[in-house]
Amino acid sequence: MKIYTKTGDDGTTGLFGGKRVQKSDLRVHVYGTIDELNSIIGLITTKNVNERIKDVLIDLNNLLFVAGSDVATPLEPKPRFNIDRIDETHILWLEKLIDEYTNELPELKNFILPGGTEVSALLQFARTTCRRAERYAVELSMNENFGEYIVKFLNRLSDFLFTAARMANFLEGIEDVKWVGMKRN
Repeated sequence: MKIYTKTGDDGTTGLFGGKRVQKSDLRVHVYGTIDELNSIIGLITTKNVNERIKDVLIDLNNLLFVAGSDVATPLEPKPRFNIDRIDETHILWLEKLIDEYTNELPELKNFILPGGTEVSALLQFARTTCRRAERYAVELSMNENFGEYIVKFLNRLSDFLFTAARMANFLEGIEDVKWVGMKRN
């Protein structure tokens, strides 16, 4: 099977279901940014990640693939085939993880900066990419119905990634990097 099809040479891409749209289409921005986030998560799993976090990240790799295909498959017209979609169980799973990690972490009393360990900094990078996907998804939701869960999922996922970044530092015995404002001489 060849990897190139040449069908996108005109600046269009095919959504699941066959509809073709411009590669600059907002829907493509959403699932493209989810794909970017998935690549960042994959990169993080190659680092020295505590197994407790790594196992969740591997699950997230798979779930982000579901999220991308969900966004790439318009609800209307109704698809001719069934695909997995993001639903409330995925959001509840993230909330459970956030609560579990938060119960172990020191209370957050300051704004924190990305840093501490490499894994923590990369998780913060993933969080900011997730927020970008969320912004695109919110904009898309104003013009198209693509379900009620993608925006909620991305919002909760960014919260999880923030919490996981803190947990990565905590498990290594490294304090979060506190924001202290600008120091002037």
